[in-house]
Amino acid sequence: MKTKLSLRIEASLLAAAKEYAKNEGKSLSEMVEIYLASLTKHEKMDAAISPKILKLMGIINLEEGNEKKVLTKSLDTAYKR
Repeated sequence: MKTKLSLRIEASLLAAAKEYAKNEGKSLSEMVEIYLASLTKHEKMDAAISPKILKLMGIINLEEGNEKKVLTKSLDTAYKR
């Protein structure tokens, strides 16, 4: 069951968030729901993931679709091809 939620945020942030949601083809409500779900899912994952791995999460910032290129470059450097 869906329920209504009221939030207070800066007008400029609201405008940017609405534009972002529009560009993603989603409503702002959907975007907030997805974000909150990811937060609660992440908390559940934290318990199952080793602290060493958690410490490493997010340290590499890759552009979407560019992962293979970065991996290849790293391997070429590591093995001096």
